[in-house]
Amino acid sequence: MDEIIKTAKKNFLLGEEFFSEYATKSCDGFRMSYLEEDLRPIFFRDVDRIIHSLSYTRYEGKTQVYSFKMNDHISKRMVHVQLVSKIARTIGRALRLNTDLIEAIALGHDIGHTPLGHTGEAFLNEISKRELGENFMHNIQGVRYYMEVENNGNGLDLAVQTLDGIMCHNGEMLSNKYEVQRKDKAEFIREYKESYVDKESFNKNRPMTLEGCVVRISDIIGYIGRDIEDAINLGLLDRCDLPEDITKVLGNNNHDIVNNIILDIIHNSLDKPYIMMSKEIFEALNKLKKYNYEYIYSKSMGSDEIEYYRKGMNNIYNVYLDAIKNKDTDNYIYTIFLNHQSDRYLDNTCDKRKVIDFIAGMTDEFFFSEIKRYS
Repeated sequence: MDEIIKTAKKNFLLGEEFFSEYATKSCDGFRMSYLEEDLRPIFFRDVDRIIHSLSYTRYEGKTQVYSFKMNDHISKRMVHVQLVSKIARTIGRALRLNTDLIEAIALGHDIGHTPLGHTGEAFLNEISKRELGENFMHNIQGVRYYMEVENNGNGLDLAVQTLDGIMCHNGEMLSNKYEVQRKDKAEFIREYKESYVDKESFNKNRPMTLEGCVVRISDIIGYIGRDIEDAINLGLLDRCDLPEDITKVLGNNNHDIVNNIILDIIHNSLDKPYIMMSKEIFEALNKLKKYNYEYIYSKSMGSDEIEYYRKGMNNIYNVYLDAIKNKDTDNYIYTIFLNHQSDRYLDNTCDKRKVIDFIAGMTDEFFFSEIKRYS
């Protein structure tokens, strides 16, 4: 490595001398296997690997809350991860944490989401439990994609801290205080494997870095107010309907909600080994989350639609599984997916898991076209 490149490599790390004592430095990063590093720090390089992946590209066609709505201003999954990244990096910079690691976790955190968002995730969980006796969770599927499926079945070999942040990002599990749970490589793998069979225990797991904690709380900050704006834009909710005991604390629009929560977290977390909200903000946010579930998420799709898509997903699951058993290499599961996967993936993955991986990666439009094809 010549002197100019050595200097450039040092320049990447200049800001780390000002990090908080609780931050994760680049020299602390480690991968599952050896990867020769270049001038980019380990977590900075993870961001590049994530945004250049095929699964990241498919974010653009995946549901956030509302599927198949004729409105170009309704959020897709791509918008959500970018919002989470910006919110988390804002908090992280204020707290002097590693914003490269934060960005990697945030941009990769929802890569395992299925078509139709959480509704599709519930369908695929039913299939996975029935067929494999295992849970399906989008955060775990995200880790699986980056370790086993992406890069033609060779994985991306992301840093364990990045993978752990993705695995433990679940923004549905709200807390007023987020503390680090130190782990080594073996502990990370143990938690990952146990998640398939013990969902309750897994939901209690915490990120191994403070940066992972920041992304975890930023996930809910990123969607809670934006989902309200989407519902209002679709005419499904009126701003004046928002409960006053919530809006007087958080505000009644996405801008104020995001700003008030971020400032509260910074105020309560600066130079601390944890991420924390005040009791007032936490209670208002918890109420708002419950309100959104009742008036937005539970009404995002009608019962007839839900049954149609549930039946459709089960149907294409059986179609693809039969295609593999019968070696129907003209089927899309071969031409789009399996024909491009490595022997490592093909030899180490059972047929049922291959089908679940394929369906999980679909965009909404592709999923819809496939269930129509086989209906």
